[in-house]
Amino acid sequence: MAERSFAREVEDLKLGAGEVFRGEGILAITKALLQSGVSYVAGYQGSPISHLMDVLADAKDVLADLGVHFETSASEATAAATLSASVMYPLRGAVTWKSTAGTNVAADALSNLSSGGVTGGALIVIGEDYGEGSSIMQERSHAYALKSQIWLLDPRPNLPTLVRMVEEGFELSEASNTPVMLEVRIRTCHVHGQFVCKDNRKPSYTLRQALENPARDVSRIVLPPASFVHEKEKLERRMPAAIEFVKSRKLNEIMGPVEGDVGVITLGGLYNTTLRALEYLGLADAYGETRVPLYVLNVAYPLIEEELIAFCQGKKAVLMIEEGAPDYIERDLNTILRRRDISTRVCGKDVLPMGGEYTTPVMIKGLDEFLKLHARELLGNGPPPPDPGPVLSDLRVKALAEVVPPRPPGFCIGCPERPIFAAMKLVEQELGLHHVSADIGCHLFSILPPFNIGATTMGYGLGPASASAFNVPSNKRSISVLGDGGFWHNGLASSIGNAVFNKHDGVTLIVDNFYSAATGGQDIPSSRALNPRRKTNNSIVDAVKGIGARWVRQIDRTYDVARMRDTLREALTTKSEGPKIIVASSECMLNKQRRVKPLIAKAIKGGERVVKEKFGVDGDICSGDHACIRLSGCPSLTVQHSEDPLKDDPIAAIDENCVGCGNCGEVAEAAALCPSFYRAETIHNPTAFDRGLHRLRAAVILWLETRRMRGRARLAGEQA
Repeated sequence: MAERSFAREVEDLKLGAGEVFRGEGILAITKALLQSGVSYVAGYQGSPISHLMDVLADAKDVLADLGVHFETSASEATAAATLSASVMYPLRGAVTWKSTAGTNVAADALSNLSSGGVTGGALIVIGEDYGEGSSIMQERSHAYALKSQIWLLDPRPNLPTLVRMVEEGFELSEASNTPVMLEVRIRTCHVHGQFVCKDNRKPSYTLRQALENPARDVSRIVLPPASFVHEKEKLERRMPAAIEFVKSRKLNEIMGPVEGDVGVITLGGLYNTTLRALEYLGLADAYGETRVPLYVLNVAYPLIEEELIAFCQGKKAVLMIEEGAPDYIERDLNTILRRRDISTRVCGKDVLPMGGEYTTPVMIKGLDEFLKLHARELLGNGPPPPDPGPVLSDLRVKALAEVVPPRPPGFCIGCPERPIFAAMKLVEQELGLHHVSADIGCHLFSILPPFNIGATTMGYGLGPASASAFNVPSNKRSISVLGDGGFWHNGLASSIGNAVFNKHDGVTLIVDNFYSAATGGQDIPSSRALNPRRKTNNSIVDAVKGIGARWVRQIDRTYDVARMRDTLREALTTKSEGPKIIVASSECMLNKQRRVKPLIAKAIKGGERVVKEKFGVDGDICSGDHACIRLSGCPSLTVQHSEDPLKDDPIAAIDENCVGCGNCGEVAEAAALCPSFYRAETIHNPTAFDRGLHRLRAAVILWLETRRMRGRARLAGEQA
C-alpha cells in the first residue's frame, strides 16, 4: 500500500443525470470536469486542491471509460505546459495547483500559453491559499490574470455555482481563445452542499485524434513577429469576445432590491462571508435575501463596465469588497466611474483592511462603518450586532492565554525528520553555528522550537540554491536542507545540478521520507512502494551521482541519531571538495501508521502473534533536566509531577500517543544524557512460550524486589 484510497469519492464521480451529488466543493469541481467533456487533466497537489488530484488518481476505470487522460505533474510548470495540447487542437484540458506558490512556478508557461492563445478550452483550477488557514506567502493570483490577460473566475461558494462556472469556463475559453483561471479559495474548496448531476461526457475530440491528425499554426507560436500580433489580438478580439460572453451568459449576479442609496460589490468567493456579515447587521437572512443591493463578481477579470455603471448609477456610495492587496478592482472601479463622470463614492480599503483575510468579524466592522457613513437609516436604532467571537473575548480565556504559552506547529509523533535535526543540534554544540538554508516541506518546522534551525526559505526545491552565494573560502560550510518532494520538483537541476556545476563546497541534506508527505502522502519518483500506475523506486542517490555529485552518503534509518551526527560532522569537516550530499531516509510516520495499523489490527483479529513496542521513562532515574525534550520535541514527550520529595522539577514522561519510533531514547544515548528511557513490548495473541517466559520474568522480578525490601534500612517503628 502506498497512497491513500479514495474509492468512496470515486463513486461520486459516476453519478448520472438527475442524481444528487453531496459533498465538498473541490469534489464538485472534479465531477464538473467530467461533465464538461474534458480530454485531459494534470496538476500538482497542494492545499486546498489536493482532493481533486487524489480522487482522479484513483478513478482509473472511470477515466478510461470516458477516454480522459490524467497524470500527476512533476511541478506546476509541467502542468501548465501540458495545456499546450489545447493550443492547436479543439481539446478541453484542465490543470490544477496551489496558488500563489504554484502559479509563480508556472508563470513562464502561462505567459506563453496566454500569448499564443488556445483553440480548445483551457481551464486552470487555482487553489487560492490565502488567509488564516494558509501555509504560504500572502499574495493574490489576480496579478497573473492582469499581466497575462487570462480571464479569472471567482465563483460564489455554493456547489451549483461552482459546477456552472467550470462548464462556462471551458466555453468562455473557447469563445475568446484564451485560457481561464478558476480561483477557488480554501473555504470554497471545503464548503459542503449538493447539486443535481449531469451525465459524464466523452471528449468530442480525443487526444488520439489529435496525434493522428497533427496541426500546425505558426501564428500561435510565441516568436517574433507573431508575438507582437498576439498583444493586438488580445486587446482587439479576445477581450471583447470574453466581455460579450460574460454579459450574454449573465455570469455575474445582482441580488437584493433593484434600487437603493448604497450598494455592495463583492467578489464571488467572498459572497458567503458578506452575506453572513449582513445577517449579523440585520440586513439579510441565511437564505440570501438582502435589503442591500449586491453585485456579485463571479468573474473577477475582465470587469464588465456596462454592468458596473448600471449598478452604481444613482447610488450615493458603493462598497467594493476585495480581499488582499493591492486593491486592483477598487482602482479600476474608480477609473470606470470617473471616465463616465459618475459621482458615486467608492469605498473599500478605507473601511476594510488593506491585507488579511476578510472573516465575518472583519466584514461586520467594515460594513457597519460604511453604512454609518452613507446609509445610517439601514442600521436603525437596534442593539449593536452580536459579537461573533464570544469565546475569544471571554475574560477566562484571556486569562488562560496569559498563562499557557502558544504551541507552535511541529513534526508529527514519531516523525523520522525529528532525529535529523536533533543530530544537527548535537553537531552544532561541537562545531558551532552554521548558515542553514531551509526549504519547503515538513522539514521547515525545524525553524521553530525546539530546534531553531534555518535562516531562509526561497521556494520548493531551492534550499541548496539559496546557499549559492556562500561558496567562498571559509573555515565553515553552509548547510542546506532539501526534501525528497522538492528534490524531484525543482531541486535536482536548480539546486544539486547547480551546486555540482559551480563546485559548491557546502553540505546538502536531502530528507527522504518516501512520499510527498506535506501535501497528503502522494507517491513521488523515489517512493519505495510499488505503484501500478506510476514508476516508483527511482533512487535519489543514483540521481545525484548521475548529475555529477561525488561525495554522497546514504542513511537508511534516520532514527540512528549517532550515525546521523557522525555523518554530518564528517561532511562539515572533510577535505573533499565540491558538494557534500547526505540522503537521510526513513518512511513518513504518519503514512506508515496509515499503512501498518490496518494490517496490525487484521493480524490481531486473525489470532496472529503481534509485538507492539512502546517507550517510557523511569521516573526514579529521570533527573528532570528535560534535555531529551529540548533535543526531540516529540508531542508524546511531556512532563509529570514526581513523587520524589528531593526532585523539585517535574520529570519527563511519554504519553499514550507514542508510536514506538525510539527517537527519544536514541537522542538520549547519542547526547549521553541519561539511562531513564526504557522500551516495553506488548504481545498480542502470545504463544505458550511467551506466557511461560512472562511468568518466569515476573517471578525473578518479585524475588529481587523482595530481597531488596528485606535488605533496606527501616525507620524506627516501621514494620517489615
